[in-house]
Amino acid sequence: MDEEKKEIVEIEKVDNLENTEKVVNVNTEPEGENKKTEEPKKERKGFCIAAMVLGIVALVLFFIWYISIPCAILAIIFGILGIKTVHKGMAIAGLVTGIVGLVIWIFLIVITFMIGFALGISDALDDDYDSYRNNYHYDWDYDDWYDFD
Repeated sequence: MDEEKKEIVEIEKVDNLENTEKVVNVNTEPEGENKKTEEPKKERKGFCIAAMVLGIVALVLFFIWYISIPCAILAIIFGILGIKTVHKGMAIAGLVTGIVGLVIWIFLIVITFMIGFALGISDALDDDYDSYRNNYHYDWDYDDWYDFD
């Protein structure tokens, strides 16, 4: 009978050890390492729509600088803020159209300065030549030197 009790106690110990191992295996996993925590996507639908609309306005009204440049800058900012949302397509469209609108204005400003600089240099060179020709170029007519009329 002692032997039977010993076997039952040993079986219970083995069962307890198996149960504790299961519990230990379940609870010993590190909490932050293996678990993939998905950050819930923020609902920023307004930023996405605003980015797209402002980008389109920047492209359509590119000839009005005081409307186009601020709209392009805001479209880029709102597109960056809305890029990690569910409405990713509108945010990307706003970002791209804002960048294109800003690049158009940078190109126009650079071309304007280049043309203005070239015209300024050309005008400065022409003025120097004209003043030199008018001040120092004497039109002598040697045949009429004796005509006093």
